[in-house]
Amino acid sequence: MKTVLLAGGLGVRLRPLTYTIPKPLLPVGEHPILEEIIIRLRAFGFRDLVIAVGYRAELIETYFRDGSQLGVRIEYTREHEALGTAGPLALVRAQFEDQMSSTDSLLVMNGDLLTEIDMADLVEAHEAGGQDITVVTREYQLRHPFGVLQLDGERITGIVEKPAVTDIVNAGIYVFRWSVLDLVPDARAFEMPQLLNAAVAKGLRVVSHPFEGTWLAIDGMAQLEDAAKIAGVLTS
Repeated sequence: MKTVLLAGGLGVRLRPLTYTIPKPLLPVGEHPILEEIIIRLRAFGFRDLVIAVGYRAELIETYFRDGSQLGVRIEYTREHEALGTAGPLALVRAQFEDQMSSTDSLLVMNGDLLTEIDMADLVEAHEAGGQDITVVTREYQLRHPFGVLQLDGERITGIVEKPAVTDIVNAGIYVFRWSVLDLVPDARAFEMPQLLNAAVAKGLRVVSHPFEGTWLAIDGMAQLEDAAKIAGVLTS
């Protein structure tokens, strides 16, 4: 099956590093971020890859070429204007529709994630459940920096010091039934929440795949510093 790595973003929160180097090529340990991801995917048997590129696309294409040096096959789609987090899937649909059937599965993930999730188990669970979309999810805890007041009108009835709120968040890893890509419009920006909401509105089966293990989205300098440690553990 094909795996799509979304690697076209500007990496704004990692500037000035990303003024010259696209985020997927920033080093974490011995390899760039995206190479670490590909090594993990190969270990789970995923060797037919599509990298969706945009910003500084030529650097990513030059570095990875056809993927043979990593023991995988890499093809590319290239956006010439920003298409958001789901818009590149319209390019994937157009380029590979002759190779895919409507019921084929497509693994999709952000190109800035380091995780130990078992991708093979994820796809197996998706296909066994007959899902249209499976979204990897995880708990995320946000702690208030201040005491939170409990009020009855103007009367204070209590105060909780710096409480934590736990939500279930999108982990940036998905399995799609190929036919779902028909919901992505051509040639305009489209975000992943829009795609998921469109699928729900259409009555498709969209399910959560909870995951509690190692996972890091490299959004800023702090995460970049942590990523080298995680990469070493994941590839050891």
